[in-house]
Amino acid sequence: MARLSLPAEDARTEAQRLAVAEVTAGRRGRVPAPMIAWLQSPELARRGQHLGEMLRYETTLEPSLSELAILVTARHWTAHHEWVAHKREGLKAGMDPAVIAAIAARREPVFRDDRERAVFAVSKSLLETRGVPDALYAQAIAVLGERGLVELVGILGYYALVSMTLNTFELGLPENVAPELAETP
Repeated sequence: MARLSLPAEDARTEAQRLAVAEVTAGRRGRVPAPMIAWLQSPELARRGQHLGEMLRYETTLEPSLSELAILVTARHWTAHHEWVAHKREGLKAGMDPAVIAAIAARREPVFRDDRERAVFAVSKSLLETRGVPDALYAQAIAVLGERGLVELVGILGYYALVSMTLNTFELGLPENVAPELAETP
């Protein structure tokens, strides 16, 4: 059961109404789940959703790579809502279902190319060890470029915020959907 709910339209402050209007007029067209909590701080909601929109739709990384990073983050945090939403998006973006299943099971996937391998390795390293060793950094720069690596780190940070928000406020799956991720490593 969610700890917070979307404020009713007639109960929203002016700042909350503006934040909701911005996000629904944007590419998402709806209020994303973490924004339910962020609306308690309308400026956080506004800025967070703008950053999320940029990182989701406007990076130099192709959608399958962005979705790969998001799924690694969702798995790291066991963020069920994020997992279900981005598993669907990853499949639409052309991700291999076997890669998604391996991430869910916390196994090393088999990748098609060096870009996928680099996104996965950087994501795992940064989330699990809070750093990226020199050799992995050099490999990531070689295949993603500096801008791509910067955007990857942005995606990981943003979706860590999303996952922590979803987990803290229990903004998860609808009641009729079973979690796909095991809780323990």
